[in-house]
Amino acid sequence: MTGELIALLNGREVGRVLRLKGGRLSFNYDDVWRNARGAYPLSLSMPMAVAKHGHAVTEAYLWGLLPDNEAILGRWAQKFHVSARNAFALIAEVGEDCAGAVQFVKPERLEACLKADDEIVQWLDEHQVAERLRLLRSDHSAWRMARDTGQFSLAGAQPKTALLFEDGQWGVPSGRTPTTHILKPPTGTFDGHAENEHFCLALARRLGIPSASSSVAHFEGETAIVIERYDRRRTEGGFIRVHQEDTCQALAVPPTRKYENEGGPGAIAIVNLLRTYSGEREEDIASFVDALVVNWLIAGTDAHAKNYSLLIGAGGRVRLAPLYDVASILPYDEFDYQRLKLAMRIGKQYRLRDIGGREWRRLAGDLHLDPEKLLRRVVELADRVPDEAAGVRERMLSEGLEHRIIARLSKRVSDHAMRCGKLLKVEIGM
Repeated sequence: MTGELIALLNGREVGRVLRLKGGRLSFNYDDVWRNARGAYPLSLSMPMAVAKHGHAVTEAYLWGLLPDNEAILGRWAQKFHVSARNAFALIAEVGEDCAGAVQFVKPERLEACLKADDEIVQWLDEHQVAERLRLLRSDHSAWRMARDTGQFSLAGAQPKTALLFEDGQWGVPSGRTPTTHILKPPTGTFDGHAENEHFCLALARRLGIPSASSSVAHFEGETAIVIERYDRRRTEGGFIRVHQEDTCQALAVPPTRKYENEGGPGAIAIVNLLRTYSGEREEDIASFVDALVVNWLIAGTDAHAKNYSLLIGAGGRVRLAPLYDVASILPYDEFDYQRLKLAMRIGKQYRLRDIGGREWRRLAGDLHLDPEKLLRRVVELADRVPDEAAGVRERMLSEGLEHRIIARLSKRVSDHAMRCGKLLKVEIGM
């Protein structure tokens, strides 16, 4: 089977993914795009100085746009009559609305995706949104209804749907019109996960870390965390896509290796990316290190490399994207704290209980940062967590959120941060 997909960035053709005999892939930049003013790469792993990029980097990039959930991929494969291990075939069916500005379209769909007058939005009432969330809870692969024309793909293991929100109404867009919000219902695995993620994102913002805006919404009894997409921006002419990629894609690492202990990127690799490409490297490195600290303080154990992303703008300008997919494991009693590990090591350690001043000093050295300055910053953030967590709790209660996990989360995160802060103060003599 051979074929091609056209890559669009905000309505401009930038290149094509070719599937050759034997299933090998390549991505070829369009020469007009390569020479255009303000052009930027599809991925930092595919610099425009090189016109053609080979199978490994192209396939890693495509897999990075798809869910890293085998059950979801398997159901999609059945639905579209393709192999669950064929990234090209899967993206061909769902790639018209992806993370970032990219759209992957079949040649026969190109005209429809470029013409503004062919845009269709299927508007939904509250009952219809609830119906979608209810179905998604029972079938994690049901990201869209069978009758929908608009398709999308997002990375991650959690079931989710993406919709357009405009003038107080939800809709399913297609063609050039992008989705603007991500809705994630609870799966039953973690009680109160929507409130947990909303709490942790709000806490991160209060601690000064740029983070995605979120809310917890209810649709006829169906609960979802609603994430405002930072890779979408409203203009006078409507919404536009903003390009981004996660740090695995930027380093041509497939999602199967997103965890550092499985060979994925860790703090050193990501800081090196920021130091090489960021337009505000010191600011972005500081924000990334703050995120590492906060994930230690709240026991955010799933902050792997796919949960950090880079915004890519005109001329290739790069910035660290806002934080997203942040949650604490502390409210859940079924997990043994003594065994809990972070997704990225601090110094030489992954296990929460083994991380202290020595490990933060070692990390500072690995990142070419001032160790004493970093330790003071860790203590500062630890000291602030209890008050900021209490503020987040009060804000959530004022929003009408009453899930029992909120109080438990606030207390356990605060207690953990205070223990971490006391440990460091003893070690550094504060």
